[in-house]
Amino acid sequence: MSSRSGHHHHKPHHHPHDHGRTPARRPAAAAMPASGAGYTIVHAGKQVRFGPLVFWIAVGTVVLLGMWSAATATYFAFRDDVLTRLIARQAEMQYAYEDRISDLRAKVDRTTSRQLLDQEQFDQKLDQIMKRQSALESRATALGSLPDVNVTGSVKPQGRAEAAPASGTAKPSPISDTVIFVAPPDREARLESRTPAAAKAAPSQFAKVQGVDSALVRLQTSLDQVERRQMAALASAEDGVESRLRRMRGVISDLGLNMAQLEAATPRSGMGGPFVPVKLSADAGAFERQLYRININRAQMQRLNQTLALVPYRKPVVGEVEFTSGFGVRTDPFLGRPAMHTGLDFRAAQGDPVRVTANGKVVSAGWAGGYGRMVEVDHGNGLSTRYGHLSEIGVKVGEYVRIGQVIGAVGSTGRSTGPHLHYETRIDGEAVDPQKFLRAGVRLSAG
Repeated sequence: MSSRSGHHHHKPHHHPHDHGRTPARRPAAAAMPASGAGYTIVHAGKQVRFGPLVFWIAVGTVVLLGMWSAATATYFAFRDDVLTRLIARQAEMQYAYEDRISDLRAKVDRTTSRQLLDQEQFDQKLDQIMKRQSALESRATALGSLPDVNVTGSVKPQGRAEAAPASGTAKPSPISDTVIFVAPPDREARLESRTPAAAKAAPSQFAKVQGVDSALVRLQTSLDQVERRQMAALASAEDGVESRLRRMRGVISDLGLNMAQLEAATPRSGMGGPFVPVKLSADAGAFERQLYRININRAQMQRLNQTLALVPYRKPVVGEVEFTSGFGVRTDPFLGRPAMHTGLDFRAAQGDPVRVTANGKVVSAGWAGGYGRMVEVDHGNGLSTRYGHLSEIGVKVGEYVRIGQVIGAVGSTGRSTGPHLHYETRIDGEAVDPQKFLRAGVRLSAG
């Protein structure tokens, strides 16, 4: 090692020749100061002299190398820990970023799921409304085929008058005060709603449309109102048909007529086809069941209409009913003695038209003693009518006549004191009071 001058290992102020006497047992080298400034390193008998600058440079270099070695050792000692912390920090930041992304994705998924759910619910509601609208349209069409049923079937009544049918309502028989059941033309009844406008909305825009739920609620309310009106109209139609059936059956019963015999005597027009039984589906609702009952009753009513077409319960003359003489015992206008009057005398003017009161076949048309000019019509099942004192006869024997057809004109022929119509109703050839049949006609026309 080198050392400064004055170190205890060296003695100061040695001369150069003293070097030769250095004991051989000394180790390798020794630095001795020269005269003046500087350091001398002795090694194996050789001296190397360094100036102070070089010496301190060497010392500084050694110190720097030592510090560098220490720093390097420290770096390598703590590098793994630093790297671990850096990696952990980086991982923590990455995890936080991924957590944030996951949270945002979850929010997007929830929003999308909610929108899809809302859209699905909207589509379901709209589909239900469309199905309900279709059902109400079918119901409105069915109601339109019923007689005397006035239902518009519109969701939003427009307040305009219902258009008149293309063909006018069938005119009543000129023998009024009587009922001839003629079904009016079918009415078109379409469900007019704003549902198609809602259906046209793009499904993806549901979340952006405001008030869609309230619009659906209003539409449902409108459909509820339509359904209530339809059910009320259907109930009214059923009550009307049932009431009319009761009256028709009651009339036949009151007149003492046999329903089976009347039906057997009813002429049949050409008809036919395969038999297809009427069935009511097991899942039919209240509307369908009620409509089924109405259709069954209507079919029965049509049969009764055909049967009652042979019953003379209508008036033979037009206008107010005024009798100049009733049925039964009366004073004979010519002899002044009690006599049996077998019919009703209707007040009428000369030449007024006389109309047949039921379908039938002319069995007599000509002069008949006290009847004067007389027409007799056979209605089948023992029922017949006579029309006397006619001034003119407009039919021939064997001719088939229908209700309300003119068969002659009022006159005063035969045993008569003035223009009037002598009208008789007979059952099995025996005269019965025509008023019994006329009252039945008034009962049928009621309601």
